[in-house]
Amino acid sequence: MTGRVLFVDDDPGILNAFRRRLYKKFDLVTAEGPKEGLDSLAGEGPFAVVVSDQKMPEMDGVTFLSEVRNRAPDAIRIMLTGNADQQTAVEAINEGHIFRFLNKPCSPDQLSAAIDAALAQHRLITGERELLEKTLAGSVKVLVDVLTLRDPETFAQTSRLREWGRRLADHMNWEDGWALDMTIMLSSIGRITLPAALTAKLDAGADLTEDERAMVAQTPQVAHDLIANIPRMEPIATAVRYQSKGFDGSGFPDDETSGEAIPKNARVLRILADLAAASGGDEPGAAAFAALEAERRLHDPEILVAARDCLLAAEDNEAEEAPKLERLEVPVYLLRPDDRLDADIMCSDGSLVLSSGHRLSPAMLTKIRQINKINPVAEPVPVIREVAAE
Repeated sequence: MTGRVLFVDDDPGILNAFRRRLYKKFDLVTAEGPKEGLDSLAGEGPFAVVVSDQKMPEMDGVTFLSEVRNRAPDAIRIMLTGNADQQTAVEAINEGHIFRFLNKPCSPDQLSAAIDAALAQHRLITGERELLEKTLAGSVKVLVDVLTLRDPETFAQTSRLREWGRRLADHMNWEDGWALDMTIMLSSIGRITLPAALTAKLDAGADLTEDERAMVAQTPQVAHDLIANIPRMEPIATAVRYQSKGFDGSGFPDDETSGEAIPKNARVLRILADLAAASGGDEPGAAAFAALEAERRLHDPEILVAARDCLLAAEDNEAEEAPKLERLEVPVYLLRPDDRLDADIMCSDGSLVLSSGHRLSPAMLTKIRQINKINPVAEPVPVIREVAAE
């Protein structure tokens, strides 16, 4: 048996009949009424399939399945009803997004076949998510690592923003945290098309000409056009395009989109990027959040509050919750993946290899060691390393 199935009906007799007929084939949980059903969803899940009666007190099946969709979007929903009017069917499909609509009385074979189909659909959905979250995300990470080797300063803050984004996604219980991670990873990809001289001016904080500012402002669009070529990545591409858009509708792109019409991940990225700018190389503190509050029209207020609660709380509770870290100075050959640079890595001739704050990937380590063979790196290298749990 694969995947749990939740049956919800206000009639105990019908629930007992379900158990007798189907318990040998499916991993069943039954709930008497919608309130108990939602409690089971929270306490005994996750469920692959939810089967609900339509006519129940307190909450009808359409409303119940709509709430199931909000709380457990991956659960496949089936409705049973003895009142098969067209309006009920339309509401169930449009509001509850049900997979099957079955009339009572429903034979055990018919119900069993519908559940089998729903379980197959659930496997398809979760399998596709695994493809997106693991295979595709892994490929994107390789791409970003390669781009970081080419232009380390452009991608210097990506790892920091990803860490903050993961904390925020966990704090807000987002099912699609992987999409936010992908958006952050690819947010700077448009800058690879900028001339090297312009990139150097940006890194140095130099004043830009009007034409140069226009080129920089277009990099989210360039990134969108590059990412949109990847199958199933259009939502990520759209979020990257809107990363500079203010919540009030100001900024690029110059359209009428504002507020919650801006993709959620773009609103998050705008807040995280502004926090990074306000806090320098440090964790975002009260002063950084105060700077964003001064420009509150630019930021989603709900996400900003959540970011403050999450990131400031993480700082306050660091001793209790965060992994134990230690500062070390190590030779190049003892550098490890996931070490975070605590200072710039410089060659003996003064050239920069990687700037402080980078979290080392295997590709970065290979580059550092190869450079060290030709142009010796200043050693020891200051890093911050997570201490293994005892």
